[in-house]
Amino acid sequence: MTDVSTTTPLPLDDTRREMYEAVCAKLDADRFRDLLVDLIGIHSPTGRERAASEFMATHLRDRVGIDARYQPISEHTGNAVGGLHGTGGGSRLLLYAPIDTHIDPDSDVPWVGKSLRPDMIPEAKVDGDLVVGLGASNPKCMVAGLTEVMHAVVDADLPLVGDLAIGFAGGGMPVTMSGRDHVGMSSGVFHMLTHGMVPDHAVVLKPWWAVYPEEPGMCWFKVSVRGTYGYAGISRGTEGFRSSIVPAATVIQEIEAWLPEYTARNTSGSTIPEGWISAVRSGSPDKPAFPSATTEIYLDLRVNPRVTPGDVRHQFAQMIADIGRRHPGVDMDWEMYGSLPGGMTDPDNWIVQSCRRGWEEVEGTPYETTPLLGGQTDGTLIRRLGIPCARIGYPWPPAAAPAELNEGLGGMGVASVTDVMMATRAVAYAVVDTLTRTREELDL
Repeated sequence: MTDVSTTTPLPLDDTRREMYEAVCAKLDADRFRDLLVDLIGIHSPTGRERAASEFMATHLRDRVGIDARYQPISEHTGNAVGGLHGTGGGSRLLLYAPIDTHIDPDSDVPWVGKSLRPDMIPEAKVDGDLVVGLGASNPKCMVAGLTEVMHAVVDADLPLVGDLAIGFAGGGMPVTMSGRDHVGMSSGVFHMLTHGMVPDHAVVLKPWWAVYPEEPGMCWFKVSVRGTYGYAGISRGTEGFRSSIVPAATVIQEIEAWLPEYTARNTSGSTIPEGWISAVRSGSPDKPAFPSATTEIYLDLRVNPRVTPGDVRHQFAQMIADIGRRHPGVDMDWEMYGSLPGGMTDPDNWIVQSCRRGWEEVEGTPYETTPLLGGQTDGTLIRRLGIPCARIGYPWPPAAAPAELNEGLGGMGVASVTDVMMATRAVAYAVVDTLTRTREELDL
């Protein structure tokens, strides 16, 4: 845990308190759950979000009752955007969540496991307080949760001064889909914000019941271990043949030993920049008789917002050079093939402070510490574009979730209605706290 700056006390006056309670009275857990179930049933893998985004644009317009539209990016992907106008003179606050899921059931077995679990299938199952299905906790309940906040604000008919915007983007997962126009790595939210949706402040809903003023970026590396093309009939020790696969195992172990050192050296603020080897590729399973001349190792290093991708690249280069000195027989080269800098907002910024006050309102205790975090979201890019942003969320994984569904990233497919509705009350607080004031009151 890391200490945070003191939360600025600013109690709601009687009028704002009445408005906040009116919004909370309109929050509807059953309505939230029903939307979440519908969303889970609309498969939206990264690069193929169109159906889900079109559905949400229609829902915002026809069911919630705000101006909303589908914002196309390509034939297969796009965003849902909408807004509610205030009386004028206030700020514009964006409630944001991505809408794409990280698993494609048609192609990701066995990489996600020997078979698909219930939390990996785009079909919702309701079990008491829990909703299970692909993306139930991340990102579908985030989309449904922020929509419920907007719905409650509309139903409460508040005289907001500022404008409340809402947006759900594709391309939010930390991937780059080479077969889908390289969608991913916050491509959707970048399009959203550069095509008319830029706000004064933003709130991102994501897992963890805390308020984050910062998030890491990412650097992706590929290490290629070289050998010679071989044949299974060659005797070991034959001159002129060098395996690429066997020495790659040594390189993998060396990188794995270095990664905790990297994390410890670069941890600060509320960011703990983890790193993991995520893929290894060599040869063809159709040609097991021919050992590959190249074995490729892929990994993701998270980037503290106080450290540049260039500095991370330098640290990686030093590590690879050290491996080469200690293992002179290993022939390897490397490249950084993806990067996104981390982003942070001043913890004393209005929106961070307002979300902390919302957290305190719901939790009933002072906000004192923020857990260290290594997870990246679109909030990183929002901040890098100069927009003050607060990330707030809900407990994850749900305490009542079956243990077998919490292994790995299983919790991304299990959502607690109670937990998310708790978070919606904190977001609603920030909406009332922020949009009932003039821009001058917010130092804009």
